[in-house]
Amino acid sequence: MNIPHLTFQDLLPVAPAGVLVVGAIVLLLSEVFLSTAQRTYQAVIGTLTALLAGAVAMNNAFEPARAALQGYVVLDPFSQWMTVLVCLGTALASLLSAGFLNHRNAERGEFYALILFSAAGMSLLAMSAEFITLFINLEVLSISTYALTAFLRRGPRPAEAGFKYFILGAFSASLLLYGAALLYGATGSTRFLDVGLALPQAFAQQPGLVYAGFGLVLAGFAFKVAAVPFHMWTPDVYEGAPTPVTALMSAGVKAAAVVALVRTFLFLVKGLSPEVPFIAFSALALLSMVGGNLLALPQRNVKRMLAYSSIAHAGYLLLGVAALFAPATAKGSDAVGLFTATPLLGSMPNVAASVYKGLLFYLLGYTVTALGAFGTIAALERREDETRSNTWDLERFAGLAQRKPGWAAAMAAFMLSLGGVPPTVGFLGKLYLFGAAVDAGLLGLAVAGVLASVAGVYVYLRVVVYMYMRPAPADAPAPFRHWTTEVALIASAVAVVALGVLPGPVTEWFSRAGMVFGS
Repeated sequence: MNIPHLTFQDLLPVAPAGVLVVGAIVLLLSEVFLSTAQRTYQAVIGTLTALLAGAVAMNNAFEPARAALQGYVVLDPFSQWMTVLVCLGTALASLLSAGFLNHRNAERGEFYALILFSAAGMSLLAMSAEFITLFINLEVLSISTYALTAFLRRGPRPAEAGFKYFILGAFSASLLLYGAALLYGATGSTRFLDVGLALPQAFAQQPGLVYAGFGLVLAGFAFKVAAVPFHMWTPDVYEGAPTPVTALMSAGVKAAAVVALVRTFLFLVKGLSPEVPFIAFSALALLSMVGGNLLALPQRNVKRMLAYSSIAHAGYLLLGVAALFAPATAKGSDAVGLFTATPLLGSMPNVAASVYKGLLFYLLGYTVTALGAFGTIAALERREDETRSNTWDLERFAGLAQRKPGWAAAMAAFMLSLGGVPPTVGFLGKLYLFGAAVDAGLLGLAVAGVLASVAGVYVYLRVVVYMYMRPAPADAPAPFRHWTTEVALIASAVAVVALGVLPGPVTEWFSRAGMVFGS
């Protein structure tokens, strides 16, 4: 038996995930020795663990791109900055969970441990460079989120959400695994680098096998990203899960899946005609941008509205992915359409670096915004509301500006950021991402994205109208306050505005994301 010789440089890429796992184990062990129900310090431990892992990942982001652990994972700025974003979202979700669980007498160490385990899975998923490793990390992430979705076990909603998420998640994972098996059969390898080198010959000999593998892997990723038409699980799962868990799923899972998707298809496209991945991602982007916003329009349930909103934001991210895979053969094209690339100056610029930066900045903005928006919803929930049908109705926000002006101002900032209104971080995120799409020549898709985003503004402004222009109900319950919730909301609101006004240092850091291993 050959035991591989591992060095510190090999273990450096997975160090952030190691910190998260150690923190999760500490939280699990601490549960054995506790007898009190007051366990807010566990949320603090989870938050500090996530911040420490994020600091390690930030340090790794300045390392040169390379393969590690015998090619099973990679160390590059793109994956490490994504880990920073996941750790940021995990820290905010842990703070939001403390007050939420405390109000329901449901604080347990395993909840925070599951959050850290899921974050470790997200981090490892983004740096996976081999199909078996990718699948294992996907399952680590998924199993943790399945358990978190049904954690409260009160009423039918959590059980229904957990069951739907588990069944559809297992189905999507099987699609990805089957696609990987087909690609292994075509190329004889599971490592992305080797698969990419062998795909041209495999495609020439067995194009049907390669196309089938490509489609199944894409379908598996599309489920995790919640892209139309693989979005059916999203509103029910987001509504039934504990709201802090919904916040983490909407931001962290989406970020990890997008980065893993980009890394995987950087190698898979080498064996296909360039138009195939471009059209596939363009179609998913268009359907998600338009479908997500249209489905959100009639919603009065704010939690379901934000779920459909997350589908639209997945479409904006896929627009950036489509720009990354825009075929170079479109350089001399004069056609203008949704699925064509038409460079403004008659030549295709090298937009890969701007796309990577745009994706990361958009994910950063969406992380702090989504965590803040769902955190405000969690702060307004009451334990006795869990079995009611109107728990998250717009009326719950009526008169919030008079009852809690600070929370209303923060929620208004989050809604404006989701709509892409300046001077919030959401505006700059869309500007960078749509700008990269225009540079790649995706004029039709960029215009469709802008129009869909304008339609989405109506959805978000309705919440602001209810907060500031509708009177509070006479029987409106007093919001439940907790210091960790206040800290999380303040941090998110400050980040939404500060990153929208002064994005300079962050964009400079994200400019390194163009150094992606395999690109």
